Parts: sequence; C-alpha cells; structure tokens
Amino acid sequence: MKLIVGLGNPGARYEGSRHNIGFLVADRLAAAHHILISTRRFKTIHGKGRIDSQEVALIKPMTFMNLSGEAVKKALLFFRSGPEDLIVIHDDLDLSLGRLRFKVRGGDGGHLGIRSIIESIGANAFLRLKVGIGRPPKGMNPAEHVLNAFDDFEQTSLERALDQAAEAFRVMFVDGLQTAMNRFQKKIITEEG
Repeated sequence: MKLIVGLGNPGARYEGSRHNIGFLVADRLAAAHHILISTRRFKTIHGKGRIDSQEVALIKPMTFMNLSGEAVKKALLFFRSGPEDLIVIHDDLDLSLGRLRFKVRGGDGGHLGIRSIIESIGANAFLRLKVGIGRPPKGMNPAEHVLNAFDDFEQTSLERALDQAAEAFRVMFVDGLQTAMNRFQKKIITEEG
C-alpha cells in the first residue's frame, strides 16, 4: 500500500492557504478516485482506496505543519509501510504557482514539514510531489506568504495545478514514475539536498 500524505495545517484559519496545498491535492485525489477521507486516527484524518490498481491511503496530518513527522511515523507503523511506500505532497516557494516537481530523496529544502518527517522516520528516501506556490511579493515575509490564501486571480492556476497533480498520480501508478516525471515537469530532481 502506498501512503500519500498531503501536508497542511488543520483548522478553519488555514483552510485554502498556500501552505495547505498538500491538503488540497489530497482532497482532489480523493474526489477523483471516490476515496472518503474521514477516519480519524493517530493524529490524522485518512481514507483508503485505489488509484487505478494501486491500493493507497490518503492521509492529512492533523498536527501542525512543523510536527507532521509525528503523524507520518504513526501512519507508517499502522499501515506496516516503509519510507519507500511514502509519497508526500507539499508546497514549494521556489516553483512558480502550479508547477509540479517530483523529488525522489534528499534534504528538506527549508520546508519544516519535510524536516519533521525526515527527523521522525529517520529517513529521507521517500518520494515527494512539490507543488509550486510562487515567491512572495517583494517585501513580504515568506512565512506570511505561505499562510495567505490564494487570491481570485490565482484560482484558475490553482485549479489546473490540482487537476494536474491528481493526473500525475494516476500516470505514475499506471505508467511509472519516470513517465509521470517526463510528462508533468521539465527538470527531474533526484539529487541529494
């Protein structure tokens, strides 16, 4: 079973924020594949189902972003899965809005949710799908930017990104990771760091 973890912050205050794009992709995957994300256990809300022939658990940690590793570690133990079965979806400031990039392993790139996961599970060899949220406007603190909601002008790009991310998972499970990388991103990142 593959564990697909969408990162975000729980609560109405953060709903629809840039930092919660992992939650938004998980919800889009759930809708596309008729998976109900409703079971509350080990500091997550999750649901099980299939994407094509691949059995998956869609997981949204209910810890705050910086403590995501606590929930992910418990989920890996519960589902008897290893880091090789883990796929984490998260926001990336360095990618333009809506751009997708798979990363096979490496450091946290300054993302505190990824850092928490690496520290908690003691491994960095898990797949990530980075979803671009763009850099903040000049003079805005990046921490403030990631907690802001997408504006009306960005909604079309956001919707396209969510659809593309859901399709990228389907292609990955049907045709393989390399095919998904070739189709949904321009540069493949597999290096350490």
